[in-house]
Amino acid sequence: MIERFLKQTHFTSEEDYREHLHFIVPENFNFAYDVMDEWAKTAPDKVALLWTSERGEEVKTTFLQFKEETDRTAAYFLSLGIGRGDKVMLILKRHYQWWLSMMALCKIGAVAIPATHMLTANDIVYRNQRASVKAIICANDEYITTQITKAMADSPTVEVRVAVNSLAQKDREVPEGFHDWYAEWDKAPAFVRPEIVNTNDDTMLMYFTSGTSGEPKMVAHDYLYALGHLITGVYWHNLDEHSIHLTVADTGWGKAVWGKLYGQWFAGATVFVFDHEKFTAEKIMRVMEKYHVTSFCAPPTIYRFMIQEDFKKYDLGALRYCTTAGEALEPAVFQRFYQLTGIKMMEGFGQTETCMTLGTFPWIEPKPGSMGKPNPQYDVKLLRPDGSECEDGEKGEICIDTSKGKPLGLFRGYYRDPELTEKAWHDNLYYTGDLAWRDEDGYYWFVGRADDVIKSSGYRIGPFEVESAMMTHPAVVECAVTGVPDEVRGMVVKATVVLANEWKEKAGEALIKELQNHVKRVTAPYKYPRVIEFVDELPKTISGKIRRVEIRERDKK
Repeated sequence: MIERFLKQTHFTSEEDYREHLHFIVPENFNFAYDVMDEWAKTAPDKVALLWTSERGEEVKTTFLQFKEETDRTAAYFLSLGIGRGDKVMLILKRHYQWWLSMMALCKIGAVAIPATHMLTANDIVYRNQRASVKAIICANDEYITTQITKAMADSPTVEVRVAVNSLAQKDREVPEGFHDWYAEWDKAPAFVRPEIVNTNDDTMLMYFTSGTSGEPKMVAHDYLYALGHLITGVYWHNLDEHSIHLTVADTGWGKAVWGKLYGQWFAGATVFVFDHEKFTAEKIMRVMEKYHVTSFCAPPTIYRFMIQEDFKKYDLGALRYCTTAGEALEPAVFQRFYQLTGIKMMEGFGQTETCMTLGTFPWIEPKPGSMGKPNPQYDVKLLRPDGSECEDGEKGEICIDTSKGKPLGLFRGYYRDPELTEKAWHDNLYYTGDLAWRDEDGYYWFVGRADDVIKSSGYRIGPFEVESAMMTHPAVVECAVTGVPDEVRGMVVKATVVLANEWKEKAGEALIKELQNHVKRVTAPYKYPRVIEFVDELPKTISGKIRRVEIRERDKK
């Protein structure tokens, strides 16, 4: 498959990859037709999707079956009046129909807007109005349908609502005003591909970023965004047709298409899904054992909880490759996971606005805690505030040079917000807002968001530097570092800490002193947290990222 889209498909070294990665970009590329339907022709009996749930459900779908089901879903959507360019919000949790809907919308040229199931009525109104949403496809969950119903009075563009039951409750009644997927879907007429579906420049996908501050932004991606993720699945995840890949991500945020859709199916891998409500490491590790998962990707938070488990209780012998993204990875977590499994986690960096930007690829030896090296798909620059390039060892902002054109996978802009787009992307440079430094070997190391950096007594301290040091102490499960105002130093470093269960009874001044001294030994002493607060959990965005801004705002009160 990938030979249709790359001039060279096998790389033996970093230099080979950097010099010879060249995409073949089709005219009017459409992932659903050009990849998924092609797999249905060339490997019809290969399992594309292995979907399971904590309710005991299990579905194995071949590429041919998937084509037939996505054709039917596309026909169903057309019968509801959904067509090219229409905005369709998907609030489907990890229901099987999310995958059908994503591909069906692609087949008819409509715009998919995945969203989390935790949205309130106000959140839904905001999204409906900002994007002129025409249809909402949602799980038939009482909370979700109630919030959608409440939002309708202030959502004049929404014409269609469809509720989807779980496989185990197909006949459950749906609320008034909602179409019943299971009552209608299999009655859809035969699918006829529209004469005009898309151009490469059309918007295929939009995400409202959860954001660690401010209102969510609408990130618009064109049809080539999917092609940009070929690198994610084939090279970063290191997948092939024999792989069974699990990414732990809710379908409402961008990591889902990074790890549960595009790149994995370029590789011809089986996408494994575990539909569950509340995460526990024990649940995930049990299904990995049962279904012989070979490749696993999760944010560092998941790995932090996994390494607290007794690995002797699980048989993860099929597991060959592990990756992590979403937040920076503490070296202590890397080392412990390696001790337990013999697998070196391969870190990656990107944003909702991009595909894989920096990564540790198979031919690169990982350095624990480093994000890896630039993906040659992007011309990455590390810039000072004045726009000049940083030297090795110097902190700067990660930027993407677009002077030679928009690279595959970079967003089109913030939908209906030219001012915000111009602020982030101007003078042929996209400014990520993330700070890093580069070592003498070309590896990049995360510092923090530009607005998270702490300025204390003339020092610029990145939260991640302190968090990494804190995480090497066995008492610390999670940690968020922020700055708090100080009359003498301007700001001082504060650590908000979640303790391991066996340390919670020891929370107090003695442990605070122990952690402070520990940080002084592990990293430069000026970085140590002068304030430490113990909490049961950290505030996080709906996509699971730590909301340091919430901690800062709380500390101002």
